[in-house]
Amino acid sequence: MAEGSGRFEIRRRWSGDLPGCVGALAEVHRSDGYPVVWSADPARWLVESDQLASWVAVSAATGEIAGHVALNRGSGSSAGGVWAGLAEGREPDGAGAVSRLYVAPAWWGNGLGERLLATAVGQARAWGLRPVLDVVAENEAAVALYHRTGWELLLTVDQTWSNGMTVTVHCFAAGDGA
Repeated sequence: MAEGSGRFEIRRRWSGDLPGCVGALAEVHRSDGYPVVWSADPARWLVESDQLASWVAVSAATGEIAGHVALNRGSGSSAGGVWAGLAEGREPDGAGAVSRLYVAPAWWGNGLGERLLATAVGQARAWGLRPVLDVVAENEAAVALYHRTGWELLLTVDQTWSNGMTVTVHCFAAGDGA
């Protein structure tokens, strides 16, 4: 079922894409445990209030949503705060936080995670923002992707989520090559 990475279109997410995005996210959650806590309203979870832009990877052969990524204001991210705190005069909104990055299991191995990540990074830089992200430390595949693509680990912190769960996350900033 997998196809070469050139056979996918990466484009801005449209409202009509949300059902396909939720379906792909459900597959990821069943296979990989992301997101750690399944939302009662996953479409709303994908459309965060501080979102600047979002993109989808769409299979040219089937039209299926194969993956997703979003770019948010840095002030809504632990990584944005950590990045801002590391140098005088930085503000969290000088960062663009990459979030909601996932690829449906049927499409793993096509380089889509890297392509979606590069899309969000490119837009953040075009807007003069430093790309940052935080990732649950236990998500080894995602952590490996960020290391492989040149992201710099800034700090590891514990986050307490609204459901009371405390989770260890790594805060990353894009390196010059990322």
